[in-house]
Amino acid sequence: MTTRINPSILAADFANFERELGRIASADLVHVDIMDNHFVPNLTFGLPMVERLQQVSPIPLDVHLMIDDPERWAPGYAEAGAFSVTFHVEATADPVGLARRLRGLGARAGIALKPDTAVEPYLELLPEFDQVLVMTVEPGFGGQSFRPETMPKLELVADSVRAAGLDVWLQVDGGISLETIAVAAAAGANTFVAGSAVFGADSPAEQIEALRRAASVHPHVHR
Repeated sequence: MTTRINPSILAADFANFERELGRIASADLVHVDIMDNHFVPNLTFGLPMVERLQQVSPIPLDVHLMIDDPERWAPGYAEAGAFSVTFHVEATADPVGLARRLRGLGARAGIALKPDTAVEPYLELLPEFDQVLVMTVEPGFGGQSFRPETMPKLELVADSVRAAGLDVWLQVDGGISLETIAVAAAAGANTFVAGSAVFGADSPAEQIEALRRAASVHPHVHR
């Protein structure tokens, strides 16, 4: 199973995005956090910025929508060329319908769940999605501490994906570092969002490789 490291530009230098993207060119994707100050109590940026990032990024965009009304806004990110568009189940009444629209536009479709959101209602729907993002912090702010109590949820998703023989990426986001990435890998994650752990390092490229090794050596990452 492939291990993917997706640095979050929420931890990058906002005044130098093109340079910052170059510093993480060895990563698998770049994680782009879209916040609307409604679904979460923070505001980042929107579609015009993502369109520009798409033009200059050396790696594909992994867009994470922490916004209300994703049915209205999510398709625009797929149309802009984002490789993956993930929306929160808490913000939509029709996750399957939206996922199908995103897939029809050529993007991978992902669902995200807050730490306290149960995953059981979505397990039978897993074939409709390309990625499940289990938030390991409350969405809205970077730099939070990893919440290990979210790991049983991740294990349940991983077991369901494996039992059904699906190709669904299992992503974690929040507090991922050299110390916590193995915990998430052991629970079944294979796609890891890391913000300050990457951009706060002297060499982001070396840190990306260190994170990849730390996740890949865990015996359960290939289960």
